[in-house]
Amino acid sequence: MKIDSMLLGSITDAGRTASGLEAVGYSGAWTVEGPHDPFLPLAVAAADTSRIELGTAIAVAFARNPMLLANIGWDLQTLSQGRFVLGLGSQIKPHITKRFSMEWSRPAARMREMMQAVRAIWDAWLHGTPLCFEGEFYRHTLMTPMFAPKATDLGDSGPPPIYLAGVGPLMTEVAGEVCDGFLCHPFTTEKYLREVTLPALERGRAKAGAEMDGYEIAGPSFVVTGETDEEMEHSAAATRQQIAFYGSTPAYRPVLETHGWGDLQIELNTLSKRGQWVEMGTLIDDEIFNTFAVVAAPEGIAPELARRYGDVISRISFYAPPGGDPDRWRAVMTAIKAI
Repeated sequence: MKIDSMLLGSITDAGRTASGLEAVGYSGAWTVEGPHDPFLPLAVAAADTSRIELGTAIAVAFARNPMLLANIGWDLQTLSQGRFVLGLGSQIKPHITKRFSMEWSRPAARMREMMQAVRAIWDAWLHGTPLCFEGEFYRHTLMTPMFAPKATDLGDSGPPPIYLAGVGPLMTEVAGEVCDGFLCHPFTTEKYLREVTLPALERGRAKAGAEMDGYEIAGPSFVVTGETDEEMEHSAAATRQQIAFYGSTPAYRPVLETHGWGDLQIELNTLSKRGQWVEMGTLIDDEIFNTFAVVAAPEGIAPELARRYGDVISRISFYAPPGGDPDRWRAVMTAIKAI
């Protein structure tokens, strides 16, 4: 199992941080679409690293168009010499329409077509063929030599793999059909992964005439740990708040419903509208908490990950690099990689 870390902090520190993650032995470093652009830190990180994979988990697809994504993916694959992963997600309607001022309609169908359009653009650049993509949502029919990058930019790597995040079965099925990997939302559980996510991915792969072999699944990432009781309590409190925040989102209610906790989403949503963020965390009882999160001392992380997900996921990520004794964490990472 690959073990990744989020690439957090200022863009000015991205190179140093990524280099440190590479030296420790992480397989990948991932950015998120948060207060800052998710792509620029990876350009900085690419210059200061040589082995670690660099990806977005996630960049908001519908805030952009296929041509922009094709350009960004191509250039970061070039800069990293074949180590970039274009990780995308749809976000939810209020963010797309109110924050990004972009269109929202039939997100699964739109995402499928967007991925097909990106690949059509890459194909035109690779082979010098006319660009002619005409779909329901996107139309790309003009590409002059002045605006086409050179196929030799990518060396032997080819365009980057595309991973797609999803929660609902429709978007998950799209990921299986037209993408190279799947990014599980942190707000998932073993039960939901096995009963909803995997069947949807398999349906998508079948549509594409492909198998699951070689298809990467990046797994849930709530890991609560620490070297002292105080550290464990601090990690647990922050994780309860994060679970509550995700649980307040109507689009994620099906995950709760799988466990018979659907009404909790309404309670959390009501509190979120009142701005009662601390109170939301108190609704995440121990049963819910331990269902979503792997809660263990450092040496117990790998066995529990293996028990829950060892036959399903191919990579796991932490929200932030664990602190504490470096030698102890190096042993933990070695154990996780051996899963």
